[in-house]
Amino acid sequence: MTPEIPAVLGELAGLLMKNADPSVPPAERTSDLMLSAMLLVTAAETWDRAAHVLVEENRAVRALLGEKGEDADLRISALTAENNRLRGRLIDRHAAAEAAGDTATVEAIWAELIAGTERRRLSGAPA
Repeated sequence: MTPEIPAVLGELAGLLMKNADPSVPPAERTSDLMLSAMLLVTAAETWDRAAHVLVEENRAVRALLGEKGEDADLRISALTAENNRLRGRLIDRHAAAEAAGDTATVEAIWAELIAGTERRRLSGAPA
């Protein structure tokens, strides 16, 4: 997921340490705390559904590529690595389909890209 959860948590840790200093102006502290709260809500939602989203996406892209297989390792890092590999192959397939004038494949790929965007939509995002 982008941004990666560890990066978000690292940023939050930095904000917490900065705001432990009593010399931080109240308005800045309030702003940082509001940002921290929003990031925590987003991180929690993303974390909760990350494996599900990646498994669904990997399955859909494998189908488009005609690949067999399942995700045996359900760690986020492994699922993300496989997702990146599959997406790289999908880009190549998309370019080849466009070059060949294969509109059915191009349309199927675009449909999956749209579906992938919907899968990753956060609950608070506008529809």
